[in-house]
Amino acid sequence: MNFLNLILATGVSFLFLSLVFIPMEKVFPAKKEQQVFRKNWMVDLCYFLGQYLLWNGLVLWGLNYFGDWLDGIVPQNFRQAVNSQPLWLQSVEVILLSDILIYWGHRLQHKVDFLWRFHKVHHSAEHLDWLAAHREHPLDSIYTVALINLPALIMGFDLNALAILVAFRGIWAIYIHSNVRLNIGPLKYIIGSPELHHWHHDIERDRGNYANVSPLMDIIFGTHTCPAKEPDAYGIKEDFPKNYVGQMLKPIMPKKWWQKISKKTNSPQS
Repeated sequence: MNFLNLILATGVSFLFLSLVFIPMEKVFPAKKEQQVFRKNWMVDLCYFLGQYLLWNGLVLWGLNYFGDWLDGIVPQNFRQAVNSQPLWLQSVEVILLSDILIYWGHRLQHKVDFLWRFHKVHHSAEHLDWLAAHREHPLDSIYTVALINLPALIMGFDLNALAILVAFRGIWAIYIHSNVRLNIGPLKYIIGSPELHHWHHDIERDRGNYANVSPLMDIIFGTHTCPAKEPDAYGIKEDFPKNYVGQMLKPIMPKKWWQKISKKTNSPQS
């Protein structure tokens, strides 16, 4: 795909997602006072454009690289048996296995400081909607996408099952970040929803709700939380840049280097 087609695809994706999620956020708002063009909307637009125009290519390259490296771990006979199953069954298995991995991988992102330094970029969003879902550091994206797709990469699932997984999780990730609150009754204990994920983005670092598609893992391991109201505040308590470039650079720079840059930037002469 050449750059002109990439720009066109990005524009079409932005238009499609806007037409789907903005009306939904207006009809079923989680926070009624929140505007479409809320604070830091431009920062999240930069993340959207960065993902579609730059970083998705890096993530796919990393996925393909590790996919080739992991290809021979599982015996070929087992991979063929997995691949011979009906596509619907493979799709269910991929989602279940990847949900287990992403739950524990996600918990580690909140517990291990090295992983948190990249993941907190995503949690730095002080307002949640469909656009804020794209606020991710590319290195954090590689980690997450690798975990999600690991079962498909090593066990020989049909590539069509993987495509279904990628498409489903992509749109689901946007939905659970959207400024939407819908009462789905008892189903909320089986399938994830914005009300669950909003509490994951509470300003407290370890609020729980680490699972992606289904909250069952959170329920089993005691990390499920779902109060009847929205969190009072999203974001992180740590001092962190408010602009796109700063959020891209700080996690990959040694602390001493960043302190020097910050001092120069914040000095009266600058």
